[in-house]
Amino acid sequence: MSSVPVKQKAFVVPKTGGREVLEFKDAPVPTVSTTEILVKNEYAGLNFIDSYFRSGLYPASTPYVAGGEAAGTVVAVGSSVTKFKVGDRVAWLGSGAFAEYSAVDEGGSVSVIPEDIDFKTAAASLLQGLTALSLVKDAYEVKPGDWILVQAAAGGMGLLLCQLINNIGAHAIGTVSTPEKAALAKSAGAEYVINYTKDDYVKKVLELTDGLGVHAAFDGVGKATFEGSFSLVRRKGSMITFGNASGAVPPFNLARLSQKNIKLLRPMRSNYMATPEERDFYTSELWKAIADGSLKITVYKVYPLEDYRSAAEALETRLSTGKVVLKC
Repeated sequence: MSSVPVKQKAFVVPKTGGREVLEFKDAPVPTVSTTEILVKNEYAGLNFIDSYFRSGLYPASTPYVAGGEAAGTVVAVGSSVTKFKVGDRVAWLGSGAFAEYSAVDEGGSVSVIPEDIDFKTAAASLLQGLTALSLVKDAYEVKPGDWILVQAAAGGMGLLLCQLINNIGAHAIGTVSTPEKAALAKSAGAEYVINYTKDDYVKKVLELTDGLGVHAAFDGVGKATFEGSFSLVRRKGSMITFGNASGAVPPFNLARLSQKNIKLLRPMRSNYMATPEERDFYTSELWKAIADGSLKITVYKVYPLEDYRSAAEALETRLSTGKVVLKC
């Protein structure tokens, strides 16, 4: 522990609010408990859920160090730790990622990074990659020939979903807001791409599916797109709403599901990976897909840690495509 400093730089959320409440300041380096490892973070990934906690949409006790995803090197281990050792390269999910050092419980979502995957790719892929895999395998098991709607197809999650859907042999229909994003979604495997600023995507999807609609809609946008997505789900199809990028979906009358016997799901990634066996399965699937090239990780931009506010703005205003990453 002699090489580990006492103080570090970190982004702290002192109270709920917008990006203006974020404070970049000196903070203590965490002291590990018996079951924790101390990770010197190299890169951290941004996710919309960071803003949900900061804004108060999801409850969190303040103050806290922002961020929930990073990759780095283990520099210290608790006395009861058996799975990891000093020097291991790991990627992890938890709390306190937007800092130089983070304490992570060895029993949580933490994995040794394969040698052929770098820190930046690992930090950019873990949360969204695991989420995307769980959506196409568990939330709705995508099958060859299925028609699948992907809202915000050029975002980090959208690009991963389009690739996975295409790899399975299903038809991915992606929605985007610019020609540049359309090209990106197309390159990721979206068979059809609709620019919703120019075309009525509901009408276009119905045309593509002969009026039947899609077998499943994957919608991480939330409030702004829920009704459109829901209207496009065919009889006995599935509506998967997994994010709130535009705000939370308003209260929903369950009787509406009976009109087409639609299944409605609001999944949480962690509930698909609640056991060590489930976490190991999905993590190994992710690393394998990245290593063999069947899943490509698109990084929009790497920002220095001190520029987190700018990075958050790029993500939250939907300026970014792919993954926004911090260099810690």
